[in-house]
Order: sequence, then C-alpha cells, then structure tokens
Amino acid sequence: MEELRIFAPATVANLSCGFDVLGCCLESVGDEMTVRKNDLGKLQITKITGQDLPLEVGQNVAGVAVQALLDEFGSDEGFDIEIHKKIKPGSGIGSSAASSAGAVYAVNKLLGEPFDKTQLISFAMQGELLASGNAHADNVAPALMGGFSLVRSYCPLEVLALPVPEELRMVILHPLIEIKTRDSRSIIRQTVSLKSAINQWGNLASFISALYTSDYDLLGRSLVDEIVEPVRSILIPYFRELKTLSLECGALGFGISGSGPAVFAICKGDEVAINLKEEINTFYHQKGIDFELHVSKINKEGVKVL
Repeated sequence: MEELRIFAPATVANLSCGFDVLGCCLESVGDEMTVRKNDLGKLQITKITGQDLPLEVGQNVAGVAVQALLDEFGSDEGFDIEIHKKIKPGSGIGSSAASSAGAVYAVNKLLGEPFDKTQLISFAMQGELLASGNAHADNVAPALMGGFSLVRSYCPLEVLALPVPEELRMVILHPLIEIKTRDSRSIIRQTVSLKSAINQWGNLASFISALYTSDYDLLGRSLVDEIVEPVRSILIPYFRELKTLSLECGALGFGISGSGPAVFAICKGDEVAINLKEEINTFYHQKGIDFELHVSKINKEGVKVL
C-alpha cells in the first residue's frame, strides 16, 4: 500500500468516574485523514482543512506522534499527511487524540504493521503531551481500540478493552466555546480526601462491572464524579440545568466529556437519546449560545480505513 484514507473517531474521556483512565469511542463524529508515502524521505503535514492548525511537524500533534513511531522503528520512509478536521480543537471530544491516533494507525499500516495497539497508543500519547502538557491515554486508547478502554497502568502502559452493552447511546452537546485542556487541568485539585477517593474507585469498579453484565441501572448509578466535575462544571454554561434536564428525560447519567466544554448523556436505546437531543436542542437555543449536538452509538472498531 502507498496511501490510506482513514476515519479517526471522536472520543469521550473520563466518563465521570474514570479521570485519565476511562474513555469510549464515538461512531458518528470524527476526522478524515489521508496518509501516503513520499519519495523525499521525510515526514510532512501537507494539508489541513476545517481548522487553522500548524503544518510544522514538531508543532502538530499528528506530526509529533508519527515522528515518535518513526524514531522507534528506525525508518527513513517519508510520509505526507492530510488532515480534514471535523472535530474542533478544545471541544472536549478528543480532537487532538483523533489526529494523533489516526496518523500513527495509518503510518503503521503503510509500514506493514510492525507495532501493536499498545505501542501505537504510546506514540499517540506524545501528541497529547504536546496538546495538553500531559501524556494521557484516555482518548487515544479508545480511538485506536474502539469501544470502552481502561488504562490499568501508565508505567508500564497497559490498556484493557471493555465490553459494550448493545443499547448504549451517547448524546453529545458541544457549546461552541473553547476550553483548552491545559487550562482545564490547571484548576483541578492535586489532592483529594480519602472519602472522595473511596467513592470514586467504587464507582469506577461498578461502572466496569455494569459493562460486563449490561446492567444499565448500575451503570447510571456509577456515573458520579466527586473530584473533577465540581470544579470543571463551572466553566460550562448551564451545566447543572442540562444535567437535571437529561436525568428527567431518562438518561442513565450525565457528565463532562474530557476537559469540556462538551458534555455527554448516556442513554439506553434510540428513543430516549433522540428525545433528549430534541429537549437539549430546544433548551440551548433559548440561551443564545451556538452549539453542536450529536447522537452516537459506541464505535466498537475505532480508527478505520475508508
């Protein structure tokens, strides 16, 4: 193969109870990328559409991630990368992760797949380091693996794939304001009480149990965040009202997607999700804030060739 066109999906990280270790992959939202070999023996970002982002390899998350892969492989192959951004940077649904994960996935394919998924995650994390100042995997892991991902350990890196209950749907609201991940991380408290920690790891464990047993009620009860949401939610317009509205409309749970400003509601079935989308649409239109609204299944495949 000399060229690949791929779909690089959006993701939802943290999922309330799993800060920096839990994430899932969306089906209906994502970027498209074209990666091709060149004869120049160097890596180039040749085109970006949809957003004003740097073409310089060392300043672009896709470039940094692929360079980490090529350095490890010891390759003198050259590649051209085109990025067609449909996920806005600073949205909270894994814009940088999509670029990083998509690029390393495609280059690995064109090199004959010398690296496994865990290694690709580690390369893609270098793009996250550039974007946010922290090499976290809770977006890039589900983008590459699909479904739900749990980062059991960062050193050494170990990521577990989790099951996907069939009826789960995600409603994603993205208020069109930008919250940079680096800034959003800076307001998080660096220490937490033992009581909050116990509650948090109990919710994370029960969330994972709910995925394995398709226990939708338990899943909803587990979507509780005592550590990050109380601080970050103040940055998101009408967060409390949206949460109340979502739960009243039958959502299993509601929370902040990644660092925000996007928020998510997890629902059981299409009917609840579509009805909630309509209710949120009506509510937010009245507030005079531009926004995007999506309903998505959980993407079990992750990055894929188009």
